[in-house]
Amino acid sequence: MSYQHALITGASSGLGRGLAVWFAKKGTTVYAAARRTAELEKLRDECKDFSGKIVPMSLDVSNGAATFETVQKLDEDCGGLDLVIANAGIAGETYGKRIDWPTIQRMIDVNCSGAAATLTAPLSGMVKRGKGQVVGISSLAAFNGLPRMAGYCASKAYLATFLEALRLDVKRLGISVCSIHPGFVKSEMTAKNGKMPFLLETDDAVSRMGKAIERRAETFLFPWQMRAGVRMLQALPKPLFEVVAHKMR
Repeated sequence: MSYQHALITGASSGLGRGLAVWFAKKGTTVYAAARRTAELEKLRDECKDFSGKIVPMSLDVSNGAATFETVQKLDEDCGGLDLVIANAGIAGETYGKRIDWPTIQRMIDVNCSGAAATLTAPLSGMVKRGKGQVVGISSLAAFNGLPRMAGYCASKAYLATFLEALRLDVKRLGISVCSIHPGFVKSEMTAKNGKMPFLLETDDAVSRMGKAIERRAETFLFPWQMRAGVRMLQALPKPLFEVVAHKMR
């Protein structure tokens, strides 16, 4: 697949940055969106010799209404976005014993409202054009509620279900919808974590994701070892799942 114009949120670091480079190398004009514009400008300068280009774009997806307006206007001004990747996301511990509402609220604002606004804003234009692709970066954590991760698991489950339902609405209109569920990937978000099983290098994860997007996969869970573990947890009787989940933590 080739894309003329793409928008990627959370592009100042990690997977978003890697995906911006991936598509710019292939000739795509990538609107790289994030709050840290200085990092986006560095990214643009690093990619200046690619066949495509990076266009820095200041965007705070925690404001859903403003995000929707900004992305919709971008779709109109650039002549139509071919690809939109809602990658921006945050994580935080939400331990029920000492629950912290501001942490949960922030994850809802970014991972749910911000992602949904990013993905829905270009849809009216894509429907008119009869083509386009929207991608949400969820997580393998979307499939099970895990100790001290209620906010994160729930927010990623929301995104996965949102994408699944959206796909049913627009698939026959020529629009592809993809839900991507990575396991552990080296990034700023995971740097503070302890030991992580089957940890992937960022470039490896980006390559896998880019290829899944290009082949218009509807869902993509990786790596396979983590995918198998998630499926195993889903199949366990509830009492046994609770024991295993606590030991994992």
